[in-house]
Amino acid sequence: MSSKRALTVGLLAFALIFAIDQYIKTLFVEGFRWYSDYIDLILVYNHGVAFGSFAFLAENLKYIQIALLVGVVVYVIKTRATLYAGPVGILLGAGSSNIFDRFIHGGVVDYIFYHHWFDFAVFNFADVMIDVAIVWILLLNYLSTRKNERI
Repeated sequence: MSSKRALTVGLLAFALIFAIDQYIKTLFVEGFRWYSDYIDLILVYNHGVAFGSFAFLAENLKYIQIALLVGVVVYVIKTRATLYAGPVGILLGAGSSNIFDRFIHGGVVDYIFYHHWFDFAVFNFADVMIDVAIVWILLLNYLSTRKNERI
């Protein structure tokens, strides 16, 4: 994939994921709720990261996360890894959306609460997209490594 096309794909993925996530979060901040026997759609402000961990870092957490996202961008630019444009765009869009929440709301807006058989953490669309992006990157890396082994 050409560098120009990769940049376009990455920016589109970034913008799409960021916009979708922020739109959904706005619905919950403005009062949307839904309850069922399996999943509740509620509003929770997460001041930590996964499962509320690292909440003790408080205001510093958002700056650490910004540094991590900048590190991803620098790595992709230095390695010219155009293959990863889509998943990295998704990762950056979702991560940026969660960081944006920290600046605007003081914590990440989470709203999906699965509670059938066990209580799971409350999470959001961006969290899911981060997981999807990481699995996609790992899969691309694995397939690329396998292809190089055959040569």
